[in-house]
Amino acid sequence: MPESNQNPSNGKPATTYTVTVPEDKAGARLDRTLADLLPDLSPGLSRTRIKALIETGAVAIDEAAGTPANDPAQKVRPGQTFTIDVPPVEAPEPMAQAIPLSVIYEDDDLIVIDKPAGLVVHPAPGNRDRTLVNALLAHCGKGLSGIGGVARPGIVHRLDKDTSGLLVVAKNDAAHQGLAQQFADHSLERAYRAVVWGVPRPARGEITGNIGRNPANRKKMAIVARGGKPARTHYRIERTLGAGGGPPRAGQMANRAAGLVASAVASLVECRLETGRTHQIRVHMASLNHPVIGDPLYGGRRPARRGAGSMAGVRAALAEFNRQALHAYLLGFTHPITGNPVRFKSELPLDIRSLIDILERA
Repeated sequence: MPESNQNPSNGKPATTYTVTVPEDKAGARLDRTLADLLPDLSPGLSRTRIKALIETGAVAIDEAAGTPANDPAQKVRPGQTFTIDVPPVEAPEPMAQAIPLSVIYEDDDLIVIDKPAGLVVHPAPGNRDRTLVNALLAHCGKGLSGIGGVARPGIVHRLDKDTSGLLVVAKNDAAHQGLAQQFADHSLERAYRAVVWGVPRPARGEITGNIGRNPANRKKMAIVARGGKPARTHYRIERTLGAGGGPPRAGQMANRAAGLVASAVASLVECRLETGRTHQIRVHMASLNHPVIGDPLYGGRRPARRGAGSMAGVRAALAEFNRQALHAYLLGFTHPITGNPVRFKSELPLDIRSLIDILERA
């Protein structure tokens, strides 16, 4: 059975496992034996890591009064008992990398970035470098590294890799705590612009529903009947795109939605977040059957059904558009140090503007 103890090298909790060699492992190598037996107790332990634990003295032979077993190739005997101290895996410290940043605002306490599509916010498996964090460490210096943890220094919220737009980063503990509290109590102003297939009805509305992991696909989120976290998105159509499209006029939206607007290919929609769940806008718009265009997870690669001729240009544009058409264009909050209200806006990037132009001609 595993038990917790203190790792003397770094003071962090380690877990100790006890393994007794069964009859069928007689004469086998120690590292291979532990690699066969430990995964049942501690999933994810590779033979390479087990070999390293043996070589660093983390494995001991019980009947020899805790004598370290330092040789991965030593042969084991049935009935031998070994104890293995497994320290927690420590996240590698990100490297500073000189990556160009679009800085909207910066002072001694925080920095507001206009993040381009394709830039990952913080290091993670599969994206260990060339992230926003790597760029921020180069831009802000080592002072940022202690804020908010090793892997995510200064990060208090994030945008998906292929979502562009505004993101605020803390440069000291006081700013980090103040911003984190505003995100926790949903007191910030956050608005996105999304290009979605079709025309949502009504033209202005609210989408609710708990968001959690999709039980059929763990890479996706979904509105779930049980569990998940409450989510609320307010949306409104800014303009419809394509045949019969255009900006809605006061008092005419009902007629437009019932008539000409129904033939529009897509809509430019403003979404305001009351909560901030993973993939919230993407999940909520897809739940209305109006997914964000270009979204590979939630149906946004599927063009609206129209005549082959009228949609040929749209299909060609979509083939070149390799991300969801979602942009965080507005961010407002109370400055965590000065107490002053601040508000920032970002124009739609060129790729989304080009997509809108093509959709308008469909």
